[in-house]
Amino acid sequence: FGYGPDPARVLDPEATAAALSPDGWLSTGDLGALDESGNLRIVGRSKDMFIVGGFNAYPAEIEDHLLRHPDVRQAAVIGIPDERLGEVGMAFVVTRSGDPAVGPDILVWCREQIANYKVPRRVEVVEELPMNASGKVLKFALRERAAREASD
Repeated sequence: FGYGPDPARVLDPEATAAALSPDGWLSTGDLGALDESGNLRIVGRSKDMFIVGGFNAYPAEIEDHLLRHPDVRQAAVIGIPDERLGEVGMAFVVTRSGDPAVGPDILVWCREQIANYKVPRRVEVVEELPMNASGKVLKFALRERAAREASD
């Protein structure tokens, strides 16, 4: 009995091969870290991670920090191109106040709370985040929006 799925029943052989290690382990794309007690916590998705000047930035970690701000109700972070650093963070936030002008205040707060490379270079206040039926933020839609705004 070999490892992996029956090749005759695989719908997308290339994607299946990319998701399975040679010995049959499934790669989910989740990124984890062990704490000092040996507990595993999920820190994000490998597809979402971006590199800021050589440092790995995990959107889930930055989003967790943003959610600690008293006026941030929801947050989503993506990486956007940057000439000097390669990529930098851009945050989309839904605020409790609904005030679209609080973006700069949130940036100042972030600079006091987290490492510089994790601080989003832009914060865009939005009325709502694009989500799928199960409530997951559609980051590809945010990337498309950021690309459109950059080209305007």
